[in-house]
Amino acid sequence: MAKILTGVLSGALVALTCASATAAPTIADCDGAFATVQAGAVPAAATAMDARAYWLDRQLIQWPGANSTGNVKLYYSATAQLRATPGQRVQGADGALLLSPSNAPAPAALAQRFKFIGKGPLLAVAPEDVARMPALLTGQLLLVREAPDGTVLDATTAQLPGALDDLYASAVNTPDLGVTVGANNTGFRLWAPTAQNVAVCTYASGSSKASALTAMRRDDATGTWSAQLAGKHSGQYYQYLVDVVAPNAGLVRNLVTDPYSVSLTTDSKRSYIADLGAASLKPAGWDRTPIPKRVSAQPDMAIYELHVRDFSINDATVSAANRGKYTAFTETGSNGMRHLAALSKAGMTDIHLLPVYDITTVPEKGCVSPDIASLPGLKPDGLEQQAAVTAVKFTDCYNWGYDPYHYSAPEGSYATDAADGAKRIVEFRRMVQSLHQIGLRVGMDVVYNHTFSAGQDQRSVLDRVVPGYYHRLDAKGAIERSTCCDNTATENLMMAKLMIDSAELWAVQYKIDSFRFDLMGHQPRAAMEALQARVNRATGRHINLIGEGWNFGEVADGARFVQASQLSLNGSGIGTFSDRARDAMRGGGAADGSAQIASQQGWINGLLYDANAAAAPRTKQDLMDAADMVKVGLAGSLRGFTMQTRHGDSKRLENIVYGGNQPAGYASAPGETVNYVENHDNQTLFDINVFKLPIGTTTAERAQVQILGAAINAFSQGVPYFHAGFDILRSKSLDRNSFESGDWFNRLDWTYRDNYFGTGLPREEDNGKDHALMRPLLARAAEIRPTPQDIAWSRDAFRDLLAIRASSTLFRLRTAHDVEQRLRFYNTGAQQVPTVIVGRLDGAGYAGARFKAITYVINADKVAQQVAIKEEQGRRYRLHPVHLRAGAADRRIAAGAKYDTTTGAFSVPARSAVVFVEE
Repeated sequence: MAKILTGVLSGALVALTCASATAAPTIADCDGAFATVQAGAVPAAATAMDARAYWLDRQLIQWPGANSTGNVKLYYSATAQLRATPGQRVQGADGALLLSPSNAPAPAALAQRFKFIGKGPLLAVAPEDVARMPALLTGQLLLVREAPDGTVLDATTAQLPGALDDLYASAVNTPDLGVTVGANNTGFRLWAPTAQNVAVCTYASGSSKASALTAMRRDDATGTWSAQLAGKHSGQYYQYLVDVVAPNAGLVRNLVTDPYSVSLTTDSKRSYIADLGAASLKPAGWDRTPIPKRVSAQPDMAIYELHVRDFSINDATVSAANRGKYTAFTETGSNGMRHLAALSKAGMTDIHLLPVYDITTVPEKGCVSPDIASLPGLKPDGLEQQAAVTAVKFTDCYNWGYDPYHYSAPEGSYATDAADGAKRIVEFRRMVQSLHQIGLRVGMDVVYNHTFSAGQDQRSVLDRVVPGYYHRLDAKGAIERSTCCDNTATENLMMAKLMIDSAELWAVQYKIDSFRFDLMGHQPRAAMEALQARVNRATGRHINLIGEGWNFGEVADGARFVQASQLSLNGSGIGTFSDRARDAMRGGGAADGSAQIASQQGWINGLLYDANAAAAPRTKQDLMDAADMVKVGLAGSLRGFTMQTRHGDSKRLENIVYGGNQPAGYASAPGETVNYVENHDNQTLFDINVFKLPIGTTTAERAQVQILGAAINAFSQGVPYFHAGFDILRSKSLDRNSFESGDWFNRLDWTYRDNYFGTGLPREEDNGKDHALMRPLLARAAEIRPTPQDIAWSRDAFRDLLAIRASSTLFRLRTAHDVEQRLRFYNTGAQQVPTVIVGRLDGAGYAGARFKAITYVINADKVAQQVAIKEEQGRRYRLHPVHLRAGAADRRIAAGAKYDTTTGAFSVPARSAVVFVEE
């Protein structure tokens, strides 16, 4: 074996254009350290340097802020030996290239791409040296400005993406990155253009020692490395050995998993070799199980956002082995699955799963879950609960999953056996299959905007394969972290390709129906549109895309590219979450602290009309402003929709100001708006209402306020989005950020007996500043916590709303023109009843409308209201059939809601949302 291996390696090395400066790897390296410095270790030889310059393409370098005096040279060292000390000559160089000032400005396309960098000299590699750049880029490069005597005046490195995207642009067309299992062989392909040498280690199992080491050959046109092994190696595992110069680390040999891994062994230690088309990796009937065809246009979607572990870990009707796992969804008789089936029957179309790709922070073997319920003396406002959660913070079984490790592999902690790479594939598919079988489409929450680790960290994958390429860097070369973690750079060709290839894999191989993109505004619109085209083409159907279009960080306001953000996606058909009605309904903003959290009430929880003890002074005009912003949401936040404001003037929504400096209307089509009042982030609506509603509000009234929020979402044009448990008054005991709060603060109760309000003070890290405000509220949990009857009422009232929405396409209008022509608000202007919103939908001639007209009346007030609408006199309205059926949840509506044809007056109960129809 050793003799054969040596021959393979030496033969491959001869063929390389970029010869390695290190000794050939041995099979022992496959079981060695995750990184080994081969040369240039800091601080002995390599100099820790920033990266203030930018490669624009293979020839041009711009050095922002640099002095133009002196000569500028590009020094290189294959073994990372360079040292550049001011006042001394450069040491450790293999050679240098003299750069000349460019005689012309950068080409327009490059100037646009790098518009964000500061002004500075534009330098050019001599034409005769350009052909050397692929080889030189595999070593250490240092840009040095020298004095006439050759001593260093200034030195920096240059950021690589511009050069690599220019040199290896054709790599984006590589169809087989990762592993390909053929009829008689197994192929490996890795994009690593700056590597000096790459080899693949293969293992018989996830824990055995390496069985073979195979050299990989470089393709100079694409910068990819490939190897072919005879025979099928499905079920085995692999890693790559990549010899590469890493910033400030020297020339290192990285033992690393595949960025294109489709599965892994425990804790992502090794990548798994799989043919995803193999029958052995498909559950019975997988290819024959149809995808629900319930969404003809994006507004048809109604989404329930769900965490895999939350779904079943607290469900005693699920077998113990399946709790918290993908396979829990296969137990169709469980309380949780019966709940989802009922939602599907009522009109929910999609389950959106919080991240289910491979994540970093949950141990896939030996994670712990504290038995908090058994602790003595627990109090509703106690500290013991959070202490138990915090004590196992780094080893517990819980995380939301916004800590990506491998984007295209299922997470192992949700599999029944994380050590078996096949299990997570099959069980993920079984989960999707089970949800499809009850009529629910499946969406994924994806986090391509950052990775959990970067650089030479052991859990870094991308940066240990192509250092300095996949992440977005600041002006000094440090990784931007505005998203919380290490920001990826999807403006770079191969990071965009990784994202798009990954989404295609999920859509094709796992039948994923839609994607929700975390912090999508950090990605280019062009990349998202390319992704949309690819997944549609690959699946032969439309894959729905929505995401967070927030505008912040180093990319804000188009600083680097046209973003996939709220204000920049109009016309794309991609949906973004709208905070317009959300904030108006809830009151205040998502990041409010103690000073505002209780004082800033919203339209549904008491602003002016039901002030709490801490309420800020508010006016009737404030209440009407909030009502107007709720109407903005009901109209889908559409740019061109016109409505009468509380001032009495009629304005297009794009001319109404939101948040001080943004247009209230930003979307070009209803499908580009996602409406919500609660999701996994921030407090649940029940919890925020604990702060905002007067303490004496009854538990039944709290449930009514919850359903008001649901009704506004359900009646709004666009896509309604609901957090799992919203319908059963879910509480997280006031936790505003429960991503690592464990099962205790994230529980769901499918028996409908408890919503878990008052189960302890939430974690200090994200809530400590508000503990003084929380304690007295949690201490009164017995008064605030809903009864089982309240929970059941809310559950059923929510399903009624889904049924009403599903009953007519008027709640799901297809185009902006449809909304502009068919939706009209009454009770507007300066004389409005500010706690009542009246919207009329004209159904004449509209496919699927079912009714001649629909008028909904939403009353947020704590007393009944009557509103006379002159334009609605003489109609033949009756209550929507759902309100009248025997099982309708809100009996107050059938008993007390009325329409008077003579006066056009609508009478509705307190805190209710009533739908009248005309046939």
